[in-house]
Amino acid sequence: MMIPGSDKVDELIAHMAPGALAALENISVTRTFAKGSFLLRQDETARKSYHILDGIARRYYLDGDREITTAFFFADDLALAFDSYILQRPGREFVQCITEVTASVTDYQAFEAAKQKYPDLLRFDLLLTELYAVWLEERLFEFHTCNAEQRYRTLLDKDPHIVLQVPLKYIASYLGISLETLSRIRARI
Repeated sequence: MMIPGSDKVDELIAHMAPGALAALENISVTRTFAKGSFLLRQDETARKSYHILDGIARRYYLDGDREITTAFFFADDLALAFDSYILQRPGREFVQCITEVTASVTDYQAFEAAKQKYPDLLRFDLLLTELYAVWLEERLFEFHTCNAEQRYRTLLDKDPHIVLQVPLKYIASYLGISLETLSRIRARI
């Protein structure tokens, strides 16, 4: 997802109380997931967050028999379906590993308890939520103001690694276009 403002996250972590960092480490476990594994399925409640350490995942929903990709997650991204996680209700989206993924997995309830004890973790959570809102606003703005070619060019400018590492069918879906349209755009530029 590559949320803008990650330098703010780094700064906050650098100034976090040692107890808060230790608490976060204590409630997290590192796991590896095979390519194709689901971190979350549609209609499940997101009870864990996944801080991607290595690999790529994507978030998507089904529209009939079509998969519509809404986000990609790379190293240092937090992979989850935000509405399901924050509201603790069944979600509409899947989160699936595109490659093998290694992630630091944190339980929702444990993180909520740690936030009550450590205000730095509450600030950390708030900052991540604010940065996600900024990312989402930018994405919505692009969809409302840019045509397909402009959206692809923006992706190339902002996140060129996506084009190099993610299958084109997922990129086309993410841009809201068919694979054929993406192929024509790529041939033109």
